[in-house]
Amino acid sequence: MLNQLSKGETGDTKRKKPTGRLALVRKARLRGYKKYWVFYLLTLIPMAFVIVFSYLPMYGIVIAFKDYRIKRGILGSDWAGLKHFEAAFKDRFFRRALSNTVRIGGIQWLIASPLTIVFALQINELTNMRFKKAVQTISYMPYFLSWVVMSSLVYQLLSPNGGVINILLVKLGIIEEPRYWMIDRDAFMPIFIGFNTWKTIGYSTIIYLAAIAGIDQELYEAAYLDGAGRWRRAIHITIPGISATIATLFILSTGNLISVNFDAIFNLYNSSTEPVADVIGTFVYRRGLQDLKYDYAAAVGLFQNVIALLLLLGGNFIVKRINRDHRII
Repeated sequence: MLNQLSKGETGDTKRKKPTGRLALVRKARLRGYKKYWVFYLLTLIPMAFVIVFSYLPMYGIVIAFKDYRIKRGILGSDWAGLKHFEAAFKDRFFRRALSNTVRIGGIQWLIASPLTIVFALQINELTNMRFKKAVQTISYMPYFLSWVVMSSLVYQLLSPNGGVINILLVKLGIIEEPRYWMIDRDAFMPIFIGFNTWKTIGYSTIIYLAAIAGIDQELYEAAYLDGAGRWRRAIHITIPGISATIATLFILSTGNLISVNFDAIFNLYNSSTEPVADVIGTFVYRRGLQDLKYDYAAAVGLFQNVIALLLLLGGNFIVKRINRDHRII
C-alpha cells in the first residue's frame, strides 16, 4: 500500500506543471521561439561557419608540440614538447620579426586610433549634407580595394620614374632628385602607416558616427543656448557620449598590437626593406609555406595568438579600472 502511494505521489510530482512566474517565463520564451524561428534558423549558418573554420582547425594547434611529418600525420608524429618554442626564441630572425611587429603595430595604433576619432568628429560637424556624404563616400572607397591593388597604386605614386609624389617633392625643393622610396628602409614605416591609415580610416569611422547619432540632440541645443561653441560641445558632449564605444574599440584594438596587417606588409615589403618590414605574419608564411616547417610555424603562430589574448585581457583590465561599465568581460 505504501509503495503504491509513493508511486502515486512520484507520478503526480512528475506530471505537475510549473505554475506562477516560472510558467509565464517559459510560455513567453516559447512564444518568442515560435515567432522568431526564422531568425534562429538563420543563425545556424554563421554558427556552422564558425565551428567548421574556427573551432575545428584548433585541433591543429598540437602540431606546435610535435615533430610533424606529413606522411605520418598529426597523430602519428612524435611529441616534441617545447622544442619549437625554444628554437624560435633562439632564432634571430624571429626576434627581429617580433621587434618589428611590436614597433609597427604600436606606432600604427597610436596614430590611427586618435585620427579615427578626430575624423569622425569632423565629419559629424559638417552641415552641408551633400558635402558630408561625398566626404564619407570618398573616405570609405579605399577600404574596399584589396592590398594587391593598393600596393600597385603605392608603387606607382612613389615611383622614381614619373611618380606623382616624387615629382611634387622635387618641385617643392624638398628633394633634389627622385628617390627609390620603396627600397628605402627608413621610409618603409611612414609609407606603410600612412597608406594603411588612409585605406582604413574612413571605414573605421562608421562605428563612431553610429554612436554619435545616438546622442540626445537636446544636449547640443542646450549647450548652444548656453554659448558653447563646436569645440566645447565636442569635448563635453560628443566624446563623453561615445566613451563606451571608444573603450570597446580600445580593448579590441589592443590585440592587434602583435598582429600587423599581413596583406599590407606582404604586398609592400621586398628584400631591401625586409630587415625593418618583416613581421610575425610574413615570418610564419616563409617558415610554414616556403620552408615547409609546419610545426615551427605553428609554434610561432600560437605564441602570437597567446600574446594577443593577453593584450586583450590587459586592455579590458585597464578599462575596467577606469570605468567598470565599459569593460567587455
